[in-house]
Amino acid sequence: MVTGGAGYIGSHAVLALLDAGHEVVVVDNLVTGFDWAVDDRATLVQCDVADEGRVRAAIRGHNVDAILHFAGSVVVPESVSDPLKYYRNNTAASRSLIESAVVEGVKHFIFSSTAATYGTPVRTPVAEGDPTVPINPYGMSKLMTEVMLRDVAAAHPINFCALRYFNVAGADPQGRSGQSTAGATHLIKVAVEAATGRRSHVSVFGTDFDTRDGTGVRDYIHVTDLAAAHVAALDLLRAKPTESHTLNCGYGRGFSVAEVLDAVDRVTNVTIERKLEGRRAGDPAELISDNRAIMATVDWTPKHDDLNGIITDALAWERKLAEMGR
Repeated sequence: MVTGGAGYIGSHAVLALLDAGHEVVVVDNLVTGFDWAVDDRATLVQCDVADEGRVRAAIRGHNVDAILHFAGSVVVPESVSDPLKYYRNNTAASRSLIESAVVEGVKHFIFSSTAATYGTPVRTPVAEGDPTVPINPYGMSKLMTEVMLRDVAAAHPINFCALRYFNVAGADPQGRSGQSTAGATHLIKVAVEAATGRRSHVSVFGTDFDTRDGTGVRDYIHVTDLAAAHVAALDLLRAKPTESHTLNCGYGRGFSVAEVLDAVDRVTNVTIERKLEGRRAGDPAELISDNRAIMATVDWTPKHDDLNGIITDALAWERKLAEMGR
């Protein structure tokens, strides 16, 4: 079962699972996802993950033995202005889903977590054992779910893998899925929208960070590599059912906002207008993953670790959306 499988990252995980031969049922309320983004090989159940009756029926009806949980809200500034939304959609809803998994005997659970659990890292790159002190409700809502999973795995026959994403970008290289949400806030998505005329400019939030050029530095991971990490994590959980893991998902190197926009300019041959603005609430200066743990633990090797390639795939998807009238 893939929750949020009609969304950006979830739809790519569905593709990766199906391509690997798994049977997949998607649970998505379609508030931010799209039914057309779900591959025809999967079954779509339209409901909220907190709807325990329908979720449990779907688990039983499809003999679900593993859940990959992507559903939730993901915009950091919005979490600061509307924290209760994030504690409802991310924490409370996850609690309901985890209980459904336990009651129905689901054995494995993979959780879409985030580098925002670290807050402002004590060092860079940041490793899984470093302090988790979120500086925004989004990060805290995810960390609370990690804690629930740890406690539940200690009490019940279920194991989990919490994957802490860094900055996800790009689109399926075969053009089957990509980021389609209107008003998205991910930098590369915003930048390719500007390059294709769908936005007038790109806002640069903060030029006075303690970084090499004053703009925020992030570790950008291709969404297809991230999806492959989920499939590999599922294989690990099945192979070692008494073990659980919390792992960073990133490439271990970062690019600044200015460097990303320069790369988009080069790839698209368009000069994007940049609007310099103040920092957003809840944004750390730098987030780069120490990815040695995932590389040592999971059978996963990134295949798309190239900024220009990430931008090229995102651009191709943006053009496909325009062709589809979306």
